[in-house]
Amino acid sequence: MSDDEEDYMSDAFLNKIQDVKPGVPMAKRVKEAMKREAQQKEKNINNRQKTYKEQEKESREAVLHNSISNENKGFALLQKMGYKAGQGLGKKGAGRVEPIPLNIKTDRGGIGLEEVKKRKAEEELEHYRQKVRAKQQNESKSLEDFRVRVRTEREERKIEGDLRRSQRACEQLDSQKSITVPREDWYWPKPETEEEEDDKEKQEEEEEEEKEEEEEEIVELTSLDKLQILTSYLRGVHFYCIWCGTTYNDEEDLCSNCPGDTAADHE
Repeated sequence: MSDDEEDYMSDAFLNKIQDVKPGVPMAKRVKEAMKREAQQKEKNINNRQKTYKEQEKESREAVLHNSISNENKGFALLQKMGYKAGQGLGKKGAGRVEPIPLNIKTDRGGIGLEEVKKRKAEEELEHYRQKVRAKQQNESKSLEDFRVRVRTEREERKIEGDLRRSQRACEQLDSQKSITVPREDWYWPKPETEEEEDDKEKQEEEEEEEKEEEEEEIVELTSLDKLQILTSYLRGVHFYCIWCGTTYNDEEDLCSNCPGDTAADHE
């Protein structure tokens, strides 16, 4: 090895090399860069020229935080008339103590626009409340109509059942007294064949009614009317009550022991 060439294994060559630890210098450089960046931002904020709005806001807040001095002409006039700082306005001192607060307008809306918006919002709220109340009333009315309809249908089914029982009892009691023909056709229950024929005749009549208009209306008895008439017949002729299910000896026995001539009297 010549004298000009360095020995890479010698202590003199190794001492020239910087001791670099993995990761440590890079983290340090990043922290220093972030610190310099933060300092530069702060410096820029302090050195930049404030906008007109910022300057106006600062001057307004500075004035509002300070009380009115004697140099103010209006305040000086009040003092001449006997006013003292911290006292309310008026002869008795019951008026305003603090100045009227400022209401800074930040948008471009005209004067009175906020009142219009507020009134419109209240009107919309009232309209919404009216809709809710109307909906609740309709729902309650629908519910009540449904209850009435269900109650009416139940009563009609009960009347139909009582009428069929009365017809069967009337046929049986008439037969016991050798009565072969009912006073009215509907006093006795109709046989199945007759019911089928009646259904066909009824269908034909309905078709004819759709084609031709009837000049005279035929008043038909309702199931309730038939039940009342037939019940009266059974009680007057046979001394029988369908709700008691008993044939009494005579009219006096019927009036004494039967609660009444309606289903409600027997409940």
